[in-house]
Amino acid sequence: MRLRSTLFFLVLFVLQSAQAQPGKGDYTTKKTTSSKARKFYDEGIRYFRKAEDEKALKLFEKALKADNKLIDARIQRAGVFYELKNYPAAEQAFEEVLEIDPYYKKKVLYTLGLTEMKMKKHTEAIVHFQQYLDAGSKNEVLNKRAARHIASCNFASEALKKPVPFEPKNLGANINTPGWEYLPSLTADEQTLVYTARVNGWEDFYMSKKVDGVWQAGEAIKDINTERNEGAQSISADGKYLVFTACDREDGEGKCDLYFSELKKGRWTTPQNMGPVINTPDSEKQPSISANGKTLYFASTRRGGLGGYDIWISRRRADGRWGKPVNAAAPINTPSHEKTPFIHPDGQTLYFMSDGHVGMGGEDLFFARKQTDGSWATPQNLGYPINTTADEFSLVVSLDGKTAYFASNQQFGAKGGEETSNSKAPTDLYAFELYPAARPKPVTYVKARVFDARNKRKLEANVAFMDVSSGEVYASAVTGTDGEFLICLPMGKDYALNVSKELYLFHSEHFALAETSSLDDPFLLEIPLQRIPEPIASSSTPSEAKPPTSTPIILRNVFFDTGSAALRQTSFAELDRLYELLNQNTQLRIQINGHTDSVGSEADNLKLSDDRAKAVHDYLIEKGIAADRLRFKGYGEGQPIEVNETAEGRQRNRRTEFIILP
Repeated sequence: MRLRSTLFFLVLFVLQSAQAQPGKGDYTTKKTTSSKARKFYDEGIRYFRKAEDEKALKLFEKALKADNKLIDARIQRAGVFYELKNYPAAEQAFEEVLEIDPYYKKKVLYTLGLTEMKMKKHTEAIVHFQQYLDAGSKNEVLNKRAARHIASCNFASEALKKPVPFEPKNLGANINTPGWEYLPSLTADEQTLVYTARVNGWEDFYMSKKVDGVWQAGEAIKDINTERNEGAQSISADGKYLVFTACDREDGEGKCDLYFSELKKGRWTTPQNMGPVINTPDSEKQPSISANGKTLYFASTRRGGLGGYDIWISRRRADGRWGKPVNAAAPINTPSHEKTPFIHPDGQTLYFMSDGHVGMGGEDLFFARKQTDGSWATPQNLGYPINTTADEFSLVVSLDGKTAYFASNQQFGAKGGEETSNSKAPTDLYAFELYPAARPKPVTYVKARVFDARNKRKLEANVAFMDVSSGEVYASAVTGTDGEFLICLPMGKDYALNVSKELYLFHSEHFALAETSSLDDPFLLEIPLQRIPEPIASSSTPSEAKPPTSTPIILRNVFFDTGSAALRQTSFAELDRLYELLNQNTQLRIQINGHTDSVGSEADNLKLSDDRAKAVHDYLIEKGIAADRLRFKGYGEGQPIEVNETAEGRQRNRRTEFIILP
C-alpha cells in the first residue's frame, strides 16, 4: 500500500471518532439509519485504505445515494478527491460538509484550507485556517500547522506576485527516458552526473559523462547496482567516492542505511555499510558529502531530533573515521520534515527540502548560509515558480553556483512557470540558471596530475591543502594510480598546497584567493616530483645510482614582510615540512636560494635576497638541522623566472627555493 497524505489519517480519525463501536467495523453514526448506506460506506473505507481511490469514490457516491445526509461519507468523498488531486471537486465537497454542519468535525475547516492552498486561493485558505483555530481545537500539532499555513499563504500570495527567474531545460534523451530519473549529483568539474533511475520497478544508479558540453547516454554503475534498490547518492567532488542509501540489507543497522564505495583502478569497490556510528535502527537517507570530504550531511528519523526527518551532520576525524552525528538543529530543522540536504562546495551554503518552514504549501526547497560564528542563518525559500503547491524534493548546484539540477514531473511553460503536475507521472532531470541571490559563494578547484619528473610515471602521492591564515588542513587526499587529484577551494582564503611522496622531494603551490571574488577558469596543474638523489635514498637500485641534475624546489609558501627578511608566521608550516624532509633524510644537504624582483636598486635587492635566504637557514638550524648540511645564497634580481613588468611576474620572481648539494 502506498503512503497516503496527512488528510488520509485525518479522515480516518474523523470516522473512528464517530463510530458507535470504534475498531469493530461498525461505522453506524448518528447521521444515518440506512444499512445499505453503511454497507457501501464500509466497502469504500477498505478500498481507500488500499489506495484504490477510484473504487472507493464510487462506493462513497453509492452510500450518499442511499443516505444523502451521511456526513462521514461526504467527508471521505472529499478526501478521495483530494488524494486524486481534483482540488476543485474536493473544495466543493468540503464546502457541502460545512453547509450540513460547520462544526461536526473542526478538522474539516483545516483540510479545506489545505485544499484551497493547493488551488492558490490563499485568502479563502486563511479564512478557513483561522476559523479552525477560532473553533478551539485542542490538537496542538494541527494548531501549530494551521498557524504556519496562514503564514505560508501570506508568503505564497506575495511570491506569486514576484516570481523569481526560472527557465528549466530538460537534460535530454541521453539522460531522461519514459521512466523515472531523479536525485542527481555532480562532480566539481561538472563533467560527471550520477543519478537514480527506476528500471522495471527497481532503483539503480546511472552515470553520464559530459563531452563537448553534451551529456552522453547514462550507463548503469554495475559495480554498485544490485537486484535490490539503491538510491539517494552523493558523489565526491573528485568523483572517486560515493555515499548512498540502501534499505533492508542483511548487514544493515536499521530500515535504511548509508553505504559507501570507492573508485579504485577504474572500478567501484564492494559497497560497505558506514557502521553503527552513522547508521541506527531508524532510517538514514539522502547523504551529501562536502567537497573537502570532511563532513557528511544526511536525513534521518533517529532519536534526538526535532521531529520527523531531520538533517544530521557528521565530521570525519583525523584518523579517517566518522564522528558521532549531531543534529543540525534550529533554524534548519523543525518539528516537521527536512530532507535531501545538499552542501555546496563552498562549505557555507546548504540547500534542502522542508515542509516545516513557511512556503508555497507543499514540500519546498530552501537554502541557508553558515554565519561567521558557525551557526546557520534563517533558511530562505527559493521562491515561486521554483517552488509550487506541489512537492519539490531535491536540488544540487554546480561549483560556480550558476546552474541548479533537479527532478520534476511538471509540464513547464515557455518561461519555466508551473503549468501542470501529476504525482503519478515519471520524473525527468532538468537544469536551470539559479538566480544570483540564491547562489553560493564562489568556488574554484585545483585539478592536477602528479608524476615522476624523470620518467613521467604517474605517482600515488599525499596531497594536503592548508588554510594559510589558520594553519589548519583544509583538505587532504591520496592520488590514485592515475596520479590525479581534484580539490575544491572556496574563495575568500589563501591556500598552501603540499604534494609529497616517500623518497621524493615535496612540491608546493600557493593560491591567493583571499581577495578574489571569482575566477573564470580552474587551476589545472602538472606536478613533477623529483626523486631524492643517490646515495641518499636507501632503496635506490643500481640503475639509478647516478644522481639526477638538481632542479630548484620553490618554497611558494614562505613569506616575508615587505622589504624585510623577517619571516611571517604563515611561513612556518612550509618550513616545517622542509625540516621534516631533512630530518628523515639525514645525508641530504641543501642550499637555500633567495631571489627578488627588480624594484629597487640592484645592490639592495642582492642584500635582501641574501638576508632572506639566511633567515630560512637560521630557522632550520634552530629546529635542529646541523649547520654543515645547509648553505644559503642570495641572487637578488639576477635570475627572474617571469618578466618584471607585471605585478604577477614580480610576485613570482620574489621567491625562496632550495637545491640539492652533491
